[in-house]
Amino acid sequence: MCTLALLGLAGTALSVGGALMEGQQQKQMADYQARAYEQQARAEAQSSAFEQSQERHKQDLLQAQARAQAGASGVGIAGSPTEVLAANARQDQMELNGMLYGSQLRQNNLNDQAAISRFSGKQAATASIFSAGSALVGGLSKIYDPTKAVSFGGSAFSPRASAAIAGGYSGLY
Repeated sequence: MCTLALLGLAGTALSVGGALMEGQQQKQMADYQARAYEQQARAEAQSSAFEQSQERHKQDLLQAQARAQAGASGVGIAGSPTEVLAANARQDQMELNGMLYGSQLRQNNLNDQAAISRFSGKQAATASIFSAGSALVGGLSKIYDPTKAVSFGGSAFSPRASAAIAGGYSGLY
């Protein structure tokens, strides 16, 4: 009987440990995923900064070309050519702002995914604690057999004598 109880206890311990370990592994995986999302968000910011720099350089070249063409044609830079250049500059800035906005949306999405992943990991760790507790209670309840339990404090007297004692000693003498 002792061997079966020990085996049951060992099985319960393994079940509890497995539940806790599973939760920790899920949490580690969620944390890893969150770090990957955060790294993607940083890469997105760097990529967007590079693209904006390239676009700004391209726009500067186009503006310089437009000024040079206006100057080469003998038209002064005042008046219509200036208005055209200013309108182009405003349009170029809107394009850059659009690029920045799109990048920020993607970064926010990745950072939200990271937060969700971390939350999921914390939930998995908490759930594993409850699962381990359930396994512990379930395992211990299977080990305990009340018919084979040792009872302490039982009476050394016969049941009839015990009843008589409890009833106030009447009828014993």
